[in-house]
Amino acid sequence: MADDLAGYLAGLVLECEDVRGKDKLKELKVDVGGDEPLTIVTNASNVEAGKRVVVATIGSELKDGAKVKKAMVGGVTSEGMLCDGPMLGWTGGGAGAAALLPESFKPGEAPPKSRPRLDGGGAGGDAPAAPAAKSTGPGVDSLFEKKLTKEEKKALQEKKKAERAAKKAAKGGQDAAEETKSDDAE
Repeated sequence: MADDLAGYLAGLVLECEDVRGKDKLKELKVDVGGDEPLTIVTNASNVEAGKRVVVATIGSELKDGAKVKKAMVGGVTSEGMLCDGPMLGWTGGGAGAAALLPESFKPGEAPPKSRPRLDGGGAGGDAPAAPAAKSTGPGVDSLFEKKLTKEEKKALQEKKKAERAAKKAAKGGQDAAEETKSDDAE
């Protein structure tokens, strides 16, 4: 892929229909700012009409050096291809999922050099990448927790201290009751 993303354009998906007889393929009509929309066949599951995507047009150079060509895919002529985050050199976004753009990108505009935020925050163009999805793996969630203020930390410590004291008092009461029972049994 060329570093300057020559031939890569923002596109607006106008139509999205399943390719007949193919489970995962979709036929799209995508406005990339030309006279006519392009027909593009994709297996990206996150695409639907109204979404903004990044399109590698015919003649664009891919990461591996290959050029995008007009091709038959699932019996339909495809006039380009949708890009995913890794194809664009973006961090975040999975391979095989179409790279989506916010509504601020108009058909035919150059895509940003980094993954834009889709929530409307930040500027378009070279806005910082959106945070990756939160992991739910053991021990990982704590990495994403909000940092506590000094007051919150102190309150949490006092709460834990009170809980430990209550447990100790309850256990002490049980030990005394058990001693009384053992004394009564003798």
